[in-house]
Amino acid sequence: MQALYAYFRDEKADIKVAEKNLFTSIDKSYELFLYILGFLNNIQYAARISVEEARVKRLPTAADLNPNLKFVNNLFLTALNDNKHINADWTNYKVSWQNDQDLVRKVFNEIKNSDIFKEYMKSEQHSFAEDKKFIQTILESFLYEHELFNFWFDEKNIYWNDDYYYGFFFLNKWLETVTETKMPAPQLYRDKEGDEKFIADVFVKTILHSAEFDTIIAEHTKNWELDRIASLDVLLMKMALTEIIYLPNVPIKVSMNEYIDITKEYSTPQSGGFINGILDKIVLDLKKDNKIQKTGRGLLEG
Repeated sequence: MQALYAYFRDEKADIKVAEKNLFTSIDKSYELFLYILGFLNNIQYAARISVEEARVKRLPTAADLNPNLKFVNNLFLTALNDNKHINADWTNYKVSWQNDQDLVRKVFNEIKNSDIFKEYMKSEQHSFAEDKKFIQTILESFLYEHELFNFWFDEKNIYWNDDYYYGFFFLNKWLETVTETKMPAPQLYRDKEGDEKFIADVFVKTILHSAEFDTIIAEHTKNWELDRIASLDVLLMKMALTEIIYLPNVPIKVSMNEYIDITKEYSTPQSGGFINGILDKIVLDLKKDNKIQKTGRGLLEG
């Protein structure tokens, strides 16, 4: 959506260059995911340094000399640190927090002084499941809405402002697959070849059939001038029509629901109902004219 929006706003845009930039931005979103994961790893390192500094200070307390190492030995973070696939990705993408240890320490100190951390440290349980759950709590309660953490990503890459939510979403989905005996390598695509083809098809076909979609949308919004409809709403309807008309293996209901959900996230409060109504009318007419050809049972229902 963002790549298409940028393409249509640039009168000199080149479709091949724009498509290449789209896949670069997708690859960068995986890099964002790796940075968030790497930050968790660095928090554990900050905890270890904090323990060692307390032990060697001038007048250490009994707690300093016999520290609670539950977080330092967090089983999930230890497994993460030992995972060869993730370490290889950190290296390949040059993911490092080495120059930003001030931010790491600041966030760790905030976590360390929180009631959530204190309750975790007091718990006598020490299982992989509990340790992973605590990391999920850190992600939700501290990192997701942390102002400085957000700002760091904005400064690192201008495209990450909109990808930030999806980086956390991707991370949480991946965490659901992780167990004590299995930490699978994160996969940006479920089916790389198939997913890349789908992305390219939606992007290119939306551009190639844009004028055709303008006509279809205009015919079904006769009480509206097309230029009075929010440009993002028009774009989302065009993307939905690309899937409905030109991608035979995507169910109509899936396309409709996906784009209405995107509309709720990015467009006006009224846009979801408006787009749903227009697409419903368009689909009915396309079916009457036999212009929707879906392969597979149940794909034509809309």
